[in-house]
Amino acid sequence: MLSLSALVPRDPLHQLTITLCIIGLFLAAVFVLAFRPKRKGQAPSTLEAYLKFIYGCFLKPHTGDGTGSQQDALESFYKAQADVYDATRLRLLQGREDMLGLVAAQLKHRVEAGLISQRPVWVDMNAFIPVASFFRAVYVVDLSPSLCDMARKRFVRLGWTNVKVICQDVRAFRLHEHEPQAYQRKELISQGQTVRDLDENADAGGAELVTMSYALSMIPEFYPVIDSIDSLMSPNGVVGVVDFYVQNQVDFIGRNYTGGAIDRHCMWISRVFWRTWFEIDRVNLEPARRDYLEYRFGTVLGINARNNFFGTGIKLPYYIWVGCSKDHGASTQKLAEIDAAATESPYLTALDLQTGVTQADVEVRSKAYESAIVNLESSLPLPATWYQNHHWRIHYDAGLPKHTRFNNSYIYAFTWEDDVADMRILKPTSNDVILAIGSAGDNILAFCLENCRRVHAVDLNPSQNHLLELKVAAFTALGYQDVWKLFGEGKHMDFHNILIQKLSPHLSSEAFQFWLHNGPSIFASSSKKGLYYSGGSGNALAIAGWLFRLLGMTEDVKKLCAAQTLNEQREIWQRSIKTVLHSKILTWAILGNEKWLWKALGVPPAQRNVIEVDFQKTADFVEDKTTKSAGEEYMAFHEEPSDDVLKSSSGNAIYEYVLNTFEPVINTTLLSTSNHYYLLTLLGHYTPQSHPTYLSPKSHVKLSKPNAFNGLRIHTDEISEVIARMRPGTLTIVVVMDSMDWFPPTGTQALKQIRALNRALKVKGRVMLRSAGLEPWYIRVFAESGFECKRVAVRVPGSCIDRVNMYASTWVCTKEVGIEHEHIKTTTFRKTSLAELRLEGPALRME
Repeated sequence: MLSLSALVPRDPLHQLTITLCIIGLFLAAVFVLAFRPKRKGQAPSTLEAYLKFIYGCFLKPHTGDGTGSQQDALESFYKAQADVYDATRLRLLQGREDMLGLVAAQLKHRVEAGLISQRPVWVDMNAFIPVASFFRAVYVVDLSPSLCDMARKRFVRLGWTNVKVICQDVRAFRLHEHEPQAYQRKELISQGQTVRDLDENADAGGAELVTMSYALSMIPEFYPVIDSIDSLMSPNGVVGVVDFYVQNQVDFIGRNYTGGAIDRHCMWISRVFWRTWFEIDRVNLEPARRDYLEYRFGTVLGINARNNFFGTGIKLPYYIWVGCSKDHGASTQKLAEIDAAATESPYLTALDLQTGVTQADVEVRSKAYESAIVNLESSLPLPATWYQNHHWRIHYDAGLPKHTRFNNSYIYAFTWEDDVADMRILKPTSNDVILAIGSAGDNILAFCLENCRRVHAVDLNPSQNHLLELKVAAFTALGYQDVWKLFGEGKHMDFHNILIQKLSPHLSSEAFQFWLHNGPSIFASSSKKGLYYSGGSGNALAIAGWLFRLLGMTEDVKKLCAAQTLNEQREIWQRSIKTVLHSKILTWAILGNEKWLWKALGVPPAQRNVIEVDFQKTADFVEDKTTKSAGEEYMAFHEEPSDDVLKSSSGNAIYEYVLNTFEPVINTTLLSTSNHYYLLTLLGHYTPQSHPTYLSPKSHVKLSKPNAFNGLRIHTDEISEVIARMRPGTLTIVVVMDSMDWFPPTGTQALKQIRALNRALKVKGRVMLRSAGLEPWYIRVFAESGFECKRVAVRVPGSCIDRVNMYASTWVCTKEVGIEHEHIKTTTFRKTSLAELRLEGPALRME
């Protein structure tokens, strides 16, 4: 057998000779194709285009006129490759199409909102907006004569008579010199006359769109160029820039106006290599260009990406930035109005941010408002959240450890709260002001469907709020079929395009960056199963699916989810699936593992302890029931078991809890039509017959109406931080889910939050909570803090508390007395035991 290694010469001289021959042949091919005459009207092939690009960039000597000017340098670089510019730049200069799509989406939104009309713009973007009909005039400004000549021929071929190509230094470009209306406006201003149409004011700006595509890095004196953009723009105009960059996180850390820093930092070797490489062609990647752009304007969207054209190991950094005037939406009146909605303070008048607040009734301020004051006093743009088209998302500091510890990932891709049960218990109205934990956002949308006056969604994990933002943007911009694909099926193969072209105007910069980086792999990947297999909860679904496949039960799972009667469903459950899910070995190995409970199910150790305490109390109660009096029986259940006892019963406690959770669900609710919670966990998606309330066609009609989310505010913070910055006595309903279980019985965290809730609620305002415990320890703290506590539902063996049946009890705590009377209530309630509280509400059987 002949070895391939025998064909390769071992002599180093021979190896070098062969290598040089290969390089020589390659260079010869480059030169031949570069200088080969081109037939008239014949476009170069892809191979020819890239070989000509290689020649122009790396091999062609400088052939300028010797002046050393920027125009001479540009012409020397582009002249030999101008005819293949379009063919090669689509892949080499990635991000341009996305940038044009983003600014097109912003323009469409602002036109529909009545902020701008069809006015002069600067760049070709026909793939997203019909240039010939949408724009009155388009100006393409470039300093390279060869590129300008190619552009003119291109626009003649396309028939765009409204596009004008200007070969000029952009620093000297003035719109009024080319626009008759702008020139007349300038004349009237010079004569002291007042004209209302600011769009035609050449000094204040007349273009609704200014874009720069891989141009800023090639301009030596970039400061006056960036300054000139402000004079070109109309007050409601948009700026779009895409370009190469390299930057160290030291440069931008702590800046709250950049719109997010996901993937912005470049490694040292990347910074050195790319900066040196590009300097050969007079392309400058120093961070000052982008920094000054963000300082000079307000950031609407910011993206940091990598071009893998040269291979996965060589990633060329580039950024896309969409901005607006620094003063857009920055009026004190607008800031005060938005702040009032976030803090539930009355909006009175435009406030003077520089001298401070004089109105006693509006002294409560949000963190976003305080950050705006700091920026305005420092002549900086406002934080990016202030420049969004919607003010749903409240500004937060993404660099704080309490946010970064979630590693840009959410735990819950869906919500484990029965919204139908919530609405039945709370009966919200249009007068209610609600604060609820955001989670995956399903419950927040349920409150929005009730047309509540204000809904404050709170979650400490930024990614959970990114998911809620995506849902709100989808209802605002998409039709029902697209919404269903995203959140019903959990898959949308065109996710990238709808994110750019439709959803982007309705997302904050942080949320948009998150979904641009993660969305395609979640929603549009053929190798992944979709939204509900992402996040921590997705791990649980994936493990369950793997286990069913391993045991050959996949078909039984499908049959269970398709069963049309309870008897059919029960038979499949008893015959097959129950033996796996109720296996003690599985429970001890997986469900009893603290790390798995937290990572996959979001069950913290403190909540697990609540389950174990109840289990031990019940065991002690049953054991001693026959020998003790009624009072002694009560103490047997309510005494705290020792740590040693709890450790010995850990696996049994979780096993019993799981048993009491799943069994009643299968026996009393039909998954295929009325229990989408467990249908999702088994199938990984919803069905048209079984889905959350917000995914019905009727709900889409309500949530897609204009101003449907005007009352929504999304806070990225702890509940205690949010309510501390709210005007006292304004909330009517607070839903804390099971978060109170997360507090340890020792310490003062729970007490502080409960007192803060009392302060923020109106008298008769209600707190609804669920707990893994039958009588959680913190109910007494509520009682001692001015609340009347009522257990409105309790889980008993064999019955469902609701369709989820995951929690042991549901409570409503109603504020009776404010914390200003705390000393009175403390005396009243300190002697009150849990047995004397109103523990009402039978189990809710779901048929």
